[in-house]
Amino acid sequence: MKKILLLLVVVVFNSCSIKFNGSSIPPEMKTVNVLFFENNATLVVPSMATNMTETLKNMIRNQSSLNITTNDPAAVFSGNITSYDIRPTTVIDANNGGVGNTSPMNRMTIRVNVKYTDNLNPKLSFEEPIERFIDFPTAGASFSSQEVALNQKVIDLISQDIFDRAFANW
Repeated sequence: MKKILLLLVVVVFNSCSIKFNGSSIPPEMKTVNVLFFENNATLVVPSMATNMTETLKNMIRNQSSLNITTNDPAAVFSGNITSYDIRPTTVIDANNGGVGNTSPMNRMTIRVNVKYTDNLNPKLSFEEPIERFIDFPTAGASFSSQEVALNQKVIDLISQDIFDRAFANW
């Protein structure tokens, strides 16, 4: 009985393909290029364009076996930052049924227009906006002391969305 169970487990796991990062990069794709993401937002943070570009490159390096190259890449990422703003918002305390407790917050939003060109399978290419935000309290630390870390958190979210859109087909 144990031998049959062991054999069944081996057969099941041998027939499965498990991808821990959720990506579905075709085996023939070996290289990509990530072009510089220009910052065309009205409100400009000088380091944001470089951070966006480098974060996406690092994500590709860390979550795939792809090499970044400028010479005849299998795919190309390009884009620009189109919007960056900070606006007041209110967060409702869901633990209280949405009644009573509200917290004044600010919302930082970054919007990027991204273009992905798949030279191996052009049907997988896309161009679309990706927008993410983060809420942070108005009280406490000054915005200027939090801005770099908040920007990076939103850029991390956007980079993950770009990676997933290109390689996880969501």
